[in-house]
Amino acid sequence: MPDPSTYRPATGTIPVDPGVYKFRDPHGRVIYVGKAKSLRSRLNSYFADVSTLHPRTRQMVTTAGSVEWTVVSTEVEALQLEYNWIKEFDPRFNVRYRDDKTYPVLAVTLNEEYPRLFVYRGPRRKGVRYFGPYSHAWAIRETLDLLLRVFPARTCSAGVFKRHNQIGRPCLLGYIDKCSAPCVGRVSAAEHRKIVEDFCDFLSGRTDKLVRQLEARMQQASEELDFETAARLRDDVGALRRALEKQAVVLGDGTDADVAAFATDELEAAVQVFHVRGGRVRGQRGWVVEKAGDVIDWAAVDSEAGSDLPLLVEQFLTQFYGEQAALSGAADPEAGSSGVPREVLVPVLPPDAEQVQEWLSGLRGSAVRLRVPQRGDKKALAETVQRNAMEALQQHKLRRAGDFTSRSAALQGIQEALDLDSAPLRIECVDISHVQGTDVVASLVVFEDGLPRKSDYRHYAIKEAAGDGRSDDVASIAEVTRRRFLRHNRDVGV
Repeated sequence: MPDPSTYRPATGTIPVDPGVYKFRDPHGRVIYVGKAKSLRSRLNSYFADVSTLHPRTRQMVTTAGSVEWTVVSTEVEALQLEYNWIKEFDPRFNVRYRDDKTYPVLAVTLNEEYPRLFVYRGPRRKGVRYFGPYSHAWAIRETLDLLLRVFPARTCSAGVFKRHNQIGRPCLLGYIDKCSAPCVGRVSAAEHRKIVEDFCDFLSGRTDKLVRQLEARMQQASEELDFETAARLRDDVGALRRALEKQAVVLGDGTDADVAAFATDELEAAVQVFHVRGGRVRGQRGWVVEKAGDVIDWAAVDSEAGSDLPLLVEQFLTQFYGEQAALSGAADPEAGSSGVPREVLVPVLPPDAEQVQEWLSGLRGSAVRLRVPQRGDKKALAETVQRNAMEALQQHKLRRAGDFTSRSAALQGIQEALDLDSAPLRIECVDISHVQGTDVVASLVVFEDGLPRKSDYRHYAIKEAAGDGRSDDVASIAEVTRRRFLRHNRDVGV
């Protein structure tokens, strides 16, 4: 175990300027990234008496083997550099906000000549516009089915589109007027794109204008005694209103905001975000993150509250909206070109609230308000999001408790089957693969407490068998075992 005093830099060599610092382990891997208003003050706090440090901080400094820093001009630049490094190095002692499940979204491929609407899960891509996330895929399909009669845009895959273009006949949706059938030339590319743009405008919150236009056209058709067209437009207006009813109005002033809430315990934190556009909840997202490995800057924590929540809020804001900015090509224009809304409501302000707000404003390209709701509808909505966060944490803990029971039973079964003195808390498995005795490789997978520990997975190239070219799997496994424990002994200093 490294001694922090062996790599502690001389105090006089550490600048007092703002900057970002990296702790590396003895193998050179970055294990923690942090920022500071004064690098000297912050780094010196890590090299106090080890026994006085918080357990998580103590674990980090005794795991590290070196520290380095980069000076920047402002604290806002420090925020940006910290985010970039966390994204690049994925340090083990930094919290990473990942979805606790993959939420479905409604995707619109604006980068295609004939844009397509479809349900999607996965990483965002530039040139594709996303609406959501939704809690269930059926909610997207239900909304899409309602709106296709008003906005008959393409929903088929590229293969289906090409096939119907070749045979010169539309699909079923084209025959029942839920697709404008651009595949057979019923509408031009420009006309189809206009349909898709109107669809996007509706989902973005510009609903009143579209409803008024349809009602005006319905009235005109009625006056011209074109009752068939008037009836169709009446049904279209009804479909739009039913789609609107599925999105609850939560803020009467048409606010565009994200509302975040946190529920925490000693080990984990659940985060919930409601995306409000045009006063309506357009999507919801959630994370559960482990705090056990996270190093908290306890000097920045509110001493009266004794809570690390302000630091969690700051980490969430920089990581979440930094990711949104990286996907600017797929952003919602109502949330700015970077996916950052005009207002972000949080339970507590982060320690460097002004700098975070300035950084968010830079991402958006216009002013962003970061504040804690105090009264009225916004306060009530924040309480609703908070209840969802608490429920998410409770459900996560219940799932983990169930998993732990199952894992314990499985490990006990292995113990009994192999007649072991105790349950195997760490299991390492080796498998050998080859091509008719050549190109021999080995894979090592590791389980701890019944869960895969993917950071310890390894891949080995095995020396070719001599002579007849045949591979000896047992000898290959022995070689992997020797190499594995030689590396382990070097790491622990044996």
